Amino acid sequence: MSAAIHGDEINGVEIVRQVLDKISPSTLRGTLLAIPVVNVLGFIEKTRYLPDGRDLNRSFPGTRRGSLASRMARLFMDRIVRRSSYGVDLHTASGSRTNLPQVRGDLGDPVTLEMAKAFAAPVALESRIRDGSLRAAATKINVPVLLYEGGEAHRFDEFAIDAGTTGVLRVMNRLGMGVEAPAPKQDIQLFSSRSTWTRAQRGGVMRLSVNLGDRVTARSVIGQIADPFGSRPTPVRAARTGIVIGLSLHPLVAQGDGIVHIAELTASAEVESL
Repeated sequence: MSAAIHGDEINGVEIVRQVLDKISPSTLRGTLLAIPVVNVLGFIEKTRYLPDGRDLNRSFPGTRRGSLASRMARLFMDRIVRRSSYGVDLHTASGSRTNLPQVRGDLGDPVTLEMAKAFAAPVALESRIRDGSLRAAATKINVPVLLYEGGEAHRFDEFAIDAGTTGVLRVMNRLGMGVEAPAPKQDIQLFSSRSTWTRAQRGGVMRLSVNLGDRVTARSVIGQIADPFGSRPTPVRAARTGIVIGLSLHPLVAQGDGIVHIAELTASAEVESL
């Protein structure tokens, strides 16, 4: 399990600590490689990126003689990923955004789907693989990686930390690693095959009327954008029917900014056929 590949995404650091606190090496089956801070330099500077401005999670699989980011990516691949059978990569939303606890991955892969079900986050989202990401590089060498998203950058979110900690323990339990894990609190885990950002149609001061986890209907009003006096309000309408999995936290928006991330829910029969 790895965290802080983006140096400002610190919920995962606490998740790793809590997981290690809850397991006993004497009863552990197999090996757990725990990396609480992958991007040490970004973590120290409280920034998403490395000192050279590169995104470490767009630099995999890396090279031994390339940029700093490329060298770190290659080192992580050689020392960690190639020694692993499975991976859980812990993230938060970026910038001034927050995410509902969710897992993302190739749900068409039976192993990844089983990990997602075991994790039992409120939402499991089918997610395309981004070139240069840890998940892309690991997939190419047949190491399935489940990506966890929860909370926001720069601060601890107890709800997201708890969901991530129990999720990792459940995955370890499902893999037969001799770890006890609590049962999911929610009755139904939701699955999604696609998601869309609702974007600001104008600039101004935004006031949203939805929260993470709310169900919305396409074209329903979920907030408004107005000038600083509250004049000329423009309604914000949901881009699709689904569940809110991400929100912008900054009230000042420009035209085109992503402000509400909505996941379209997938029927249970479709999940079983993934």
